Parts: sequence; C-alpha cells; structure tokens
Amino acid sequence: MQNIEIDTVDMRILAQLQRDTRISIASLAELAGASTASIQRRLKRLRNSGVIKAEVAQLDAQALGFGITAVVSVELERDRLDQIDAFKRKARAEPHVQHFYCVAGECDFFIIVVARDMADYEAFTHRFFFADRNVRKFRTSIAVACEKATLALPI
Repeated sequence: MQNIEIDTVDMRILAQLQRDTRISIASLAELAGASTASIQRRLKRLRNSGVIKAEVAQLDAQALGFGITAVVSVELERDRLDQIDAFKRKARAEPHVQHFYCVAGECDFFIIVVARDMADYEAFTHRFFFADRNVRKFRTSIAVACEKATLALPI
C-alpha cells in the first residue's frame, strides 16, 4: 500500500462506502461535497493506493447454512519460522477461517471459524488442528449470538 494523504472529502467518501458500496457516484458527490469527476478521481486513487482493499458483499452466514461461529486460540509447538509460515499459509487458504490474527500473549493465534454445524466443525478441527503436528493445543469458544460483526473502521 502506498502512503497517501487523506483529506476530509476522502474520509467522507470512505465512511459512506463502508455503509454502502452500491451508492451512485452522484449521491456520493453530494454527500461528500465534491463534483462527480473529483469523486471518480479520488476513488481511483484510493483503490490504486490500497486504501480501499476490496469491495465485497457481506453475506448472512445463517441464511447460507453456517450455524456455528467458533473463536479459537491456537498455540504452536515450535517457534521455527518455517513452521509458523506454513501454519499461516494454511490458515489464509482455509475457507472456513474468516479472521486470522497473530497475537502476543498466552497463545500464538486467534482464529474465527465458521461451520455448518458441530459435525462440520469437528471435521475442521481434525483436518486443521489434530493433523498438524506443530499445533500444541487449541481452545474453542462457540459464539452463542453475534451482537456485532463489521469490518468498518471508526472514521
């Protein structure tokens, strides 16, 4: 990502896009207080610089049959860089892993995992954790309810 200067108009654009990426350029221009040509240039700059990383649809996991969300802490057996990198690559490639954080503290990683049901989650743990000799231990907490889930930044 390039280091670019973000002004108040850019912030208004970004704040609105976090709420609705389907907004028209004209509506965005009105809300941001800029011309449509300026909005188009700014969007191109924000996208090309990497400030806007992706524009995606937020799907309803329950509606698509994913009834389990698990928060998992993971400790690895060894601190060898090649094994840590291998685990990171595996987690990034795994579709059930929604969020993956390398952390400092009592564990090495926190992972947010979705599964259709407990049997699906159990199959994931066997494939992802038990089959990996470098995983020392993992602890799972199952989400009872989702009170907030967002990628929006407080801008």
